[in-house]
Amino acid sequence: MSLKQRYRETIQPKLLKDLSLSNIHEVPKVMKVTVNRGLGEAAQNPKALEASIAELATITGQKVVVTRAKKAIASFKIRQGMPIGVAVTLRGERMYAFLERLIHLALPRIRDFRGVSPKSFDGRGNYTLGVREQIIFPEISYDKIDAIRGMDITIVTSARNDEEGRALLREMGMPFRSN
Repeated sequence: MSLKQRYRETIQPKLLKDLSLSNIHEVPKVMKVTVNRGLGEAAQNPKALEASIAELATITGQKVVVTRAKKAIASFKIRQGMPIGVAVTLRGERMYAFLERLIHLALPRIRDFRGVSPKSFDGRGNYTLGVREQIIFPEISYDKIDAIRGMDITIVTSARNDEEGRALLREMGMPFRSN
C-alpha cells in the first residue's frame, strides 16, 4: 500500500479522531517536500555543482533548480549570480514516493541511527531534517560519488502547530527519537 493511499484510508481518519477535529479538511497533510543542498565550494569547483545536480535528480526523480547568490560576499569569494546551491521541490505522487523511500529505506541506513529529533519543527508544523551523507539513499552508488555531501529536507505540512505536524509525521512512520 502506497503512503498516499495509507494516508487517505488510515492516517486521515485516525488524526481526525485523535486531534478531535470536526471536519476532514482540517486534518493536517503534507503539502510539499523541499530537498536543498548548499554548495559553498561550487565557486571554486564547478564539478561539485554538476555532481550535486546529478545526485539530487537521481534521488528525487525530478529536475533540479540551481540557486544563485543574491549579492556578492567578498570574504567568501562569491559574486552576485554565482551558483551556490541546488534545490528540488516535490509535490503530489513524487513527494509521497520520496517520503516513503526516505522513511523506510534511507533513514534506517544512517550509522548509529536512533531516530530523528522531535524538536526540529518550526512552530507552524513544518519539519526540517539535515542529512549528512547522500549515500544513505539506495539510488546513490558509493563508487560514483566524488565527495560526501549532506542536504536539508524540509517537509511542509498544513498543520496549524507543531503538535499536529508531529502527530501527522509519526503516523506516516517518521522514526522520532524518544527523549
